[in-house]
Amino acid sequence: MLDANMALETNAQFIARRELAVPRGVASAAPIYAKYAENAELWDVEGNRYIDFVGGIGVLNTGHRHPKVIAAAKAQEDHYTHTSFQVVPYGPYIELAEKLNSLAPGDMPKKTLLVTTGAEAVENAVKIARAATGRPGVIAFTGGYHGRTLLTLGMTGKISPYKKDVGPFPSDIFRAPFPSPRDGITVEDAITGLENLFLTDAQPERVAAIIIEPVLGEGGYT
Repeated sequence: MLDANMALETNAQFIARRELAVPRGVASAAPIYAKYAENAELWDVEGNRYIDFVGGIGVLNTGHRHPKVIAAAKAQEDHYTHTSFQVVPYGPYIELAEKLNSLAPGDMPKKTLLVTTGAEAVENAVKIARAATGRPGVIAFTGGYHGRTLLTLGMTGKISPYKKDVGPFPSDIFRAPFPSPRDGITVEDAITGLENLFLTDAQPERVAAIIIEPVLGEGGYT
């Protein structure tokens, strides 16, 4: 546990330093600065204790500083930290790909590509689909969030704050309604909207892929 007397700077001081050093475009939801975290708890630089309900936007499924995660990271650092798999490959990449392939549903052959971010994964999926089909079009759904790179922003359905003032976006992106009881859109409505899209703008012979975000809108806003 963090001793409050250990705080060398306050949250306000870090906020002032941030305003001078970091662009405003990198927004942060909380006005506190982390000093220490354990499991589902987090302490800021002033020693205040919080319950972390965000978990790095849903990526810390084992909590902060899980002993097995720390042990694995330290063990790896005794060997090497980074070689770039495209330059010098290494065994753990293959082992993780094999593990993910075994967990993926279905009995068809599978392969795994490891990338850095969700946006990079989406962009590669679209590139692969376009290369495989020879078609340019992508159908995305209203309310979906796919990333903040230019192509993924084009597919993202939310305008503010992500898409505001940063267009134009790539072409050949078509949008269909997604079932949403809150918005009065039934499954039948969504299917009809998709069928109408195929009859008008997104002819099937032009569509390379349909991208679906099951938990819609930045992890469940919709």
